[in-house]
Amino acid sequence: MSAEPRINDRIRVPEVRLVGPSGEQVGIVPLAKALELAQEYDLDLVEVAATARPPVCKLMDYGKFKYESAMKAREARKNQAHTVIKEMKLRPKIDPHDYDTKKGHVVRFLKQGDKVKITIMFRGREQSRPELGFRLLQRLADDVADLGFVESNPKQDGRNMIMVLGPHKKKTEAMAEAREAQAARKAGRQPESSAIEEPAEEPAEA
Repeated sequence: MSAEPRINDRIRVPEVRLVGPSGEQVGIVPLAKALELAQEYDLDLVEVAATARPPVCKLMDYGKFKYESAMKAREARKNQAHTVIKEMKLRPKIDPHDYDTKKGHVVRFLKQGDKVKITIMFRGREQSRPELGFRLLQRLADDVADLGFVESNPKQDGRNMIMVLGPHKKKTEAMAEAREAQAARKAGRQPESSAIEEPAEEPAEA
């Protein structure tokens, strides 16, 4: 509800259920008494549940309450992650080098916490071989399985075949990790995950 609550002399009821400044229940009191207590505490009388009978009012610093609420809403918007769908287009008979390049883009998108729409484009006689597109999509899904999952299975859409991959990592987590990595670079050190390990003296057993 976007409308602001009624406060102080805007409240027009004979009595209210009063809540004290620390959340304690004062009980049902005449409006005049509630306003008197608000003046005594140098606080505002704020109607917090207008539909209750009688309405529930609380003693608080309304200006401070509004400021803190606005700051919380601003922080929530700042940390909110918008879902982004990237798109990657491939041909059924893609050569290995191009495949690796395209796969690299998909890996980057998934690491960023974005969904990826993979489109296989068929031309001419390729349209009679949908299994080529299906196998390619399955191969790609397997290659990036540690970063993403098949959110929408491959399906034919005219001359194209489409599959959607979703990231295992939430967008907010990806953003937080990116900020940490950036802070680590600024501090002149490598993130722990990219630290170079000393080679083992003996080869590991198979």
